[in-house]
Amino acid sequence: MVKKGRIAAFFLIVMIIGALIGTTVTGVTKDIKLGLDLQGGFEVLYEVEPLNEGQEVNETVMEATVESLRERVDVLGISETNIAIEGENRIRVQLAGVENQSEARELLSTTAELSFRGVEGKEYMDGSDIVEGSASQSYNDMNQPIVTLDVKSASDFYDVTNEIYNKDPIPDAPYPPNLLVIWLDYDEESSFAEEYGKEDPAYISAPAINNGPIRSNQVMIEGPDFTVESAKQLADIINSGSLPVDLEEMYSTSVGAQFGEQAMNKTIFAGFLGIGIIFLYMMGYYRFPGVIASVTLSAYIYLILVVFEWMNGVLTLPGIAALILGVGMAVDANIITYERIKEELKSGKTLQSAFKAGNQRSLSTILDANITTLIAAAVLFIFGTSSVKGFATMLIVSILVSFITAVYGTRLFMALWVKSRFLNKRPGWFGVKRDEIHDIEEGEEVEPTFFGRRFDFVKYRKLFFTLSMALVTAGIIALAVFRLNLGIDFSHGSRVELLADQQVDTEEINNTMQEEFNIEPEKVIMSGDNNEIAVARFDTVLSEDKIAEVKSYYNEQFGNEPNVSTVSPVVAKELAKNAALAVLYASIGIIIYVTIRFEIFFAITAIIALLHDAFFILALFSLTRLEFDITIIAAILTIVGYSVNDTIVTFDRIRENLKLEKRVKTFKELAAIVNKSLMQTMARSINTVLTVVFAAVMLLFFGATSITNFAFALVVGLVAGTYSSLFIAAQLWLVTRGRNIKDKPIQYIKKKNTGGPQV
Repeated sequence: MVKKGRIAAFFLIVMIIGALIGTTVTGVTKDIKLGLDLQGGFEVLYEVEPLNEGQEVNETVMEATVESLRERVDVLGISETNIAIEGENRIRVQLAGVENQSEARELLSTTAELSFRGVEGKEYMDGSDIVEGSASQSYNDMNQPIVTLDVKSASDFYDVTNEIYNKDPIPDAPYPPNLLVIWLDYDEESSFAEEYGKEDPAYISAPAINNGPIRSNQVMIEGPDFTVESAKQLADIINSGSLPVDLEEMYSTSVGAQFGEQAMNKTIFAGFLGIGIIFLYMMGYYRFPGVIASVTLSAYIYLILVVFEWMNGVLTLPGIAALILGVGMAVDANIITYERIKEELKSGKTLQSAFKAGNQRSLSTILDANITTLIAAAVLFIFGTSSVKGFATMLIVSILVSFITAVYGTRLFMALWVKSRFLNKRPGWFGVKRDEIHDIEEGEEVEPTFFGRRFDFVKYRKLFFTLSMALVTAGIIALAVFRLNLGIDFSHGSRVELLADQQVDTEEINNTMQEEFNIEPEKVIMSGDNNEIAVARFDTVLSEDKIAEVKSYYNEQFGNEPNVSTVSPVVAKELAKNAALAVLYASIGIIIYVTIRFEIFFAITAIIALLHDAFFILALFSLTRLEFDITIIAAILTIVGYSVNDTIVTFDRIRENLKLEKRVKTFKELAAIVNKSLMQTMARSINTVLTVVFAAVMLLFFGATSITNFAFALVVGLVAGTYSSLFIAAQLWLVTRGRNIKDKPIQYIKKKNTGGPQV
């Protein structure tokens, strides 16, 4: 008899979840902070250097510098800021949503040492003589913009102006002696005589004291080219005070608001497509369980956003990519469970027995697979840059939340239907045909098939090994001949990305860069649907002034502010070193975990397989000449986690089948177990890679251009990972473990806290 109350409970829960998502998702997404790559802004890594000889850059100085930078940022009115000390002498500043990036950049880096000097360079007053916060933009009698400020002592200012007023004339000088020269960040190598008459002198202003000493405590600064904006900016710099140190840019990246908006819209659209295809595929292949998976995946996406907003995370472009990929990976837990349930149904068990056995046998596999991916994501977070950390954070959150929704959420919904007995005589709802169901009383073992066919993969292991060795050899040759087309992250330099409102060509960009700015790009690459995006690469680090010029010019020409990134040689070496360490530490962590959960032979073959996958990404990037930057390392580590995830599912089935056999004495017996395990996990491996590939391919073709290479690396790695898991890792373990099996048979000894096969 059908228990309709359980079915009603299912629909009630689904409606409640739907109503909750529908009424709150807008508020949740609105409150999530967007990274600078989604709303525009810039990030700078400064190296702190002493201002004077003998000055020690210690913790106190670093904290004082951070506080000064915060005060300057407050002047700009930017709400989303992050200023943090990194290491002993570095400070990273991230400003999202800043409108005038050039102004903000100058305001941050200007030391802002104000000084009042005579024409010969003698200093009379400095910033300590000024009333704090007194500088403001105003107008003179001619209605021209000026800056006014108050001095602390009117009598001291009177003495200074009196001395300037009574100075003797300078022979042959083209300027009078009674000038009070106002400098910002005075350089001893500069002189007023050299700067006088220049169109853009190094000093701010040089007012003449013509009518006798000044008795007021108010100073007016007039600049020949002052605008309201430039006068206000100068007032802000003066009010922010001087920095206690010098700041040298080691790394910077800036994103125009239009670029950020376009990137977000395109990537979200790609995400909707990818997730929609995953839902349709799951429902088409797994039938009713696929519908359940779609419900829990919807809840999973919502929970990801809620958790991310709750933890005050910053959503970046790679973070959105991680969320989309996470949907594909979250499906894996459902697929593992559903394949197990289908196997149990085919063996002749009742639906309730099949559901219980499928859940029990899939849990440890899901747990092992998720932990290895977590190891790779954690390493990525530790060694990644800010945007990559955003990817790693979202990946970690996705894995943890997916375990809750895909395991417990799916089981809750499926249990309501299973225990209602409505599905008892409907195996077709699980994708199982009646003629595939065996009679459990006959005790016949269900032979695993893939689309109704049996394959002997182990028989062709030498062919698979030969194919991989040939491809690896070809990859080594390609890397030796072509090498990698390293991005500025690893080779240093500058990168300027332009977004035009019409088609542009490389020659036009090249000529403009040389004629307008006297800089020659190393190369210019066109992209976008209509070649409206141009990326100019420079092998030198562009100066702050040059970046401001480029941004101002192209903002006026195209109406879109360019993206500009710079990486110093020192930081490039550090990024390359950290990338290598990230792959190394992830591999070590995975070896340790797999050894504990399985055995050393499983761990070694798993690492060989994942290095095989990572190498293919390197080889294809070498052949295609696509730019290899820090985001590709994120893709490689994602593939590392995924590849081991896939391999562990197969290893887990091999271990389970070894338990059933209890004692394996010949290579032939071991080969049969490995091949059987491969056939049993074939559908799961293919279906999982397809769901993740759906998401990655949508990102590749419809996502933002800045993550195109990242998505390409994922697609290549996913295909290579599935190949290595099915045809390399398991069979390599077979050859390694089965070499001495006649002398040392494999038998399963049940021990506490271990589940691996023992000799």
